[in-house]
Amino acid sequence: MKKVLLIEDDTILRENTAELLALSDYEVRTAADGEKGVQAAIDYLPDVIICDIMMPKLDGYGVLEELTKNHLTNGIPFIFLSAKTEHKDIRKGMELGADDYLTKPFLESELIGAIESRLAKMSILKNMAGQPENEEQFSEAKITTIDQFKNYIDDNGDVFSFRTGETIYRDGMYSSTIYLILEGIVKTHVLDEMGKELITGIYKPDDLFGFSSITRNMPRKESATAMENVKLIGLSEEKLKKVIEENHSLTMELLQLLSEGLSETKEQLLQMAYGSVRRKTALTLLKFAEKLEKDPKGNIHILRSDLASVAGMATETLIRALSSFKKEGLIDIDNRNIKILDPVKLSRVH
Repeated sequence: MKKVLLIEDDTILRENTAELLALSDYEVRTAADGEKGVQAAIDYLPDVIICDIMMPKLDGYGVLEELTKNHLTNGIPFIFLSAKTEHKDIRKGMELGADDYLTKPFLESELIGAIESRLAKMSILKNMAGQPENEEQFSEAKITTIDQFKNYIDDNGDVFSFRTGETIYRDGMYSSTIYLILEGIVKTHVLDEMGKELITGIYKPDDLFGFSSITRNMPRKESATAMENVKLIGLSEEKLKKVIEENHSLTMELLQLLSEGLSETKEQLLQMAYGSVRRKTALTLLKFAEKLEKDPKGNIHILRSDLASVAGMATETLIRALSSFKKEGLIDIDNRNIKILDPVKLSRVH
């Protein structure tokens, strides 16, 4: 029976996860903080360690660093478990030597799959003892989640930078690249028959975009523009196909990601077709608030034309709706700055 050490300060999550692992035929030991976790790893010498990041006394990064220094524990597969989903946090963990990264809430299949993958890799490495390890083979073989896929893009893609307003790609262009955003905000958009812009998507750091048309050598159906200075990592079609071919479970994750994107676009189109002006304006504000970083005062900085484009209405019409929201105390407006004062009431606008 394989041994798992679970280091997690949340009592309920720790107990529930331990029970789940036990039911999956793993021998489990738990620790409630980082310091206890380090000692438990040395005493227990588990086959796999699952560790939260944000913990008292010693955080997950510190645990990994301590175990890496010890010859008894530096080869044990290490999986981070955390609610921190920003790309920089994922990369920090991987750069320190973590084998995988799961975000809360997670599915049972994701957790068990991550553990089994790590154990399988260790078994293969032991069988290949004395032979040079093919780093690329193993780095790609372990790609089973979207987070791992993003790490692969970061490691194997090309860096691109665009200034505010610059075009990343245009409708009609042939492109064989998908993108991961490291910094900044990107919008995708199309023009209707009257030449009016419709924003089809807003993407923030750690989002993927640009999947359309790259696998069938077809022209882009939309354009992509930097809404602020952006830094991107681009992955070529050739590398994407190779990763997908060698990691079939990743294909299902990508299909789910694309399906969610299509559902969001469908909801946006339905609102544009049937929603009232006030309702469309309110939902568009909330959508941007989710995507854009707020300044220290809680403001978001957004052009009225971009708001109108997403909402599917004339800029003048949107401005009138914003003015009414301000009078009702739902938002505050200062030039380009908008601060949502009552998101609950705003979400109930009809």
